[in-house]
Amino acid sequence: MKAAIRSRYIQPELLEVKDVPIPSPGDREMLIRIHATTVNRTDCANLSGFPFVVRFFTGFPRPRHASTGSDFAGTVEKTGHLVTRFKKGDKVWGFHDHGLGSHAQYAVIPEATPMASIPDGFTFPEMAASAEGAHYAINFINKLELQEGQKVLVNGATGAIGSACLQLLKHAGIRVTAVCGTASIDKIKALGPERIIDYEKEDFTKDTERYHFILDAVGKSTFFKCKHLLLPGGVYLSSELGPYGQNIYLSLLGGFTSGKKVKFPIPSNLQQSIDQMKIHLAENGFKPLIDCTYPLENIADAFRYVASGQKIGNVIIDTSSDTDPTVS
Repeated sequence: MKAAIRSRYIQPELLEVKDVPIPSPGDREMLIRIHATTVNRTDCANLSGFPFVVRFFTGFPRPRHASTGSDFAGTVEKTGHLVTRFKKGDKVWGFHDHGLGSHAQYAVIPEATPMASIPDGFTFPEMAASAEGAHYAINFINKLELQEGQKVLVNGATGAIGSACLQLLKHAGIRVTAVCGTASIDKIKALGPERIIDYEKEDFTKDTERYHFILDAVGKSTFFKCKHLLLPGGVYLSSELGPYGQNIYLSLLGGFTSGKKVKFPIPSNLQQSIDQMKIHLAENGFKPLIDCTYPLENIADAFRYVASGQKIGNVIIDTSSDTDPTVS
């Protein structure tokens, strides 16, 4: 089988796609035929080992998985004899931010990995695109005490996290203002925000509107730049640590003038996010935003593109091939 392989923390240009043996599942593992996966911001951190703290979760001093990849959508090919959760032929999808080695045609996935069956009517790329960004979006939203009719600004609405935030908030009856670039306006408009601010023409921090919450899904602003946009008691959340890790410190310090504050959305409960997204997909019309698709052979290019910060939504890796390797 083909897989993206590295033996240490590296930059994308050193990532190689190699022919390697198909692994065999252990007693509580499954062999999954990967049909689609993504390259995302989590993968970029796991590839480079930066920020350094990620290495304590992904492997130290070297990566735990030779293959990159943190999410997947595929078919169960074989199961260990103690596996009861799924069976051969089941279509499944899942995610783990510590990495799964899923940038490959096949991967051995522990049964306990956060995953679920794929609902009818959804493609493998759609499911792969409903994992990583959606998980972080859910962990933004569950830190807030939302009430229908409140106003939320989402900076970076074109990203995997931001586009998921927009849709989840809209479903909850929230009035969303989305910040995006000119070329993405039509795509973001289709997701249904109340307002759109084109950051190429207008500095959103000079907006005259005031918000209950500001979600910086790209981590390119700061609390102090956005504080005046918040209503009394308003909350700022960012997907990044901020300059000198300030979002961690500010969240620990508590309230500020008029009670405005920072919350840091530490992500947790991956399985709950997967289960919640399955419901949103099947019942609430969630539609993951997909930018483009790369073949597995060009995964280094996909990493470079994602790292550039220019992607719109999710970048899919197509791990299918005309002839599958033989599974013994």
